[in-house]
Amino acid sequence: MRPTGPARLAIVTATVLTAPLAACGGSGHGGDSDTVKIAYNRTTDNKNRLLDDYLTEVKRQFEHSHPGKKLRLVPVQAAQADYFAKVQQMMRSPRTAPDIVREDTFVVNSDIKAGYLRPLDDKLKSWPDWARFAATAKDAAKAEDGRTYGVPDGTDTRGLWYNKDLFAKAGLPADWHPRTWQDVLTAARTVKRALPGVVPLNVYTGKGPGEAATMQGFEMLLYGTGKDPLYDPTAKKWIAGSQGFEDALEFVRTVYAEKLGPDPSDALDPNVDIRVATEWLPSGKLAIDLDGNWLGKNWLPGGAKPWPQWSRTLGQAPFPTRDGAAPGAVSLSGGWTWAITAKSARADLAWQVIETLQSEDNAVKWDVKDAQIAVRDDVAADPAYRSSMPGIGFFTGLVAQTHYRPALPVYPQVSSAIREAMESVTTGDATAAQAAKRYDQALKDIPGVTVEVR
Repeated sequence: MRPTGPARLAIVTATVLTAPLAACGGSGHGGDSDTVKIAYNRTTDNKNRLLDDYLTEVKRQFEHSHPGKKLRLVPVQAAQADYFAKVQQMMRSPRTAPDIVREDTFVVNSDIKAGYLRPLDDKLKSWPDWARFAATAKDAAKAEDGRTYGVPDGTDTRGLWYNKDLFAKAGLPADWHPRTWQDVLTAARTVKRALPGVVPLNVYTGKGPGEAATMQGFEMLLYGTGKDPLYDPTAKKWIAGSQGFEDALEFVRTVYAEKLGPDPSDALDPNVDIRVATEWLPSGKLAIDLDGNWLGKNWLPGGAKPWPQWSRTLGQAPFPTRDGAAPGAVSLSGGWTWAITAKSARADLAWQVIETLQSEDNAVKWDVKDAQIAVRDDVAADPAYRSSMPGIGFFTGLVAQTHYRPALPVYPQVSSAIREAMESVTTGDATAAQAAKRYDQALKDIPGVTVEVR
């Protein structure tokens, strides 16, 4: 998943997107009625072309089975946080709106509230494949109005990746199973003492990495501190003043204050996730990474950084709860969906593209190619999926301990406030207690938010 936060619009983003925006001219209520435009994210380093390659094959299939119809690919080359902002900008006007957009589940509800997306219930009710999807995956693309606005193409889970070679040099076990947060910090401190020049532990933080910081970093900590620590769905209230929130910030503060993590200038880089996957882990510069199941796709033949030794070099471990309390491990899940924009004048044809995208064969191919966790029961049972990558069983097993972010329109604003708090403890501008109080106030200032103080 690799979710990110709502958005900054960098100058460089505007520059690289000039061509795709021009290509969208005439979409919406005008333009070619036989051409469907599909917008999706392409990384700024231009190395990871898995989605481009997959969509090129889908385009071939669609155009072959729909004579006279065209599928135009509209890659939006940007860091993920900038991608969301740019796509939202595109969806505001019939002139620039694509027909289909790739949506992270965490922004679906805010985009629904803004009027950017079309409900798909009329299409889904007659689509037999919809019965194959897991209920939790369906819920991720559902709005407060009860309607569904996207078709998920996979999900994800998160845990600890660690370098077994570096662990051996530091005197740490190859079969590592930390039971508490302190166990994780103890291992990082051991690496720091034994291996100068190696980054002991990466925890995504701050505004730059966007939702990766909120979800892979902070929420992996927070959801190990107790039940419903961010939002109480029964009371329909957001949580303020909790010890768990402050403890999670203290963990982040410790990582950076003790120099157990990357240099803050690197940690706050919007593209730090790319550096983790394609530089630091493959080169042995990072010992422990709190991250997602999808990393392995970068190291396969044809990936951004082929690394044949990765399956032998790297181990995986569940991320523990704060003090080892049941269930003993934590994971967060998200994922991406394909949605039809509200301003598309070609919804019927766009839906036929989504059916092609999510045929059983294509769903298997994509989940294997992108190291996704399957959301369809037929895909999950497919031998090609089950044998697709070392570690797929481990990360699929984390579904039993996983949590989903509150699927509410205000979530992106809450996420932004969390990242502000994280950044302040990362740079040393605030203590955990001070940052938690600032978050509580920011939470209360968000329109439509009702707060429960614990």
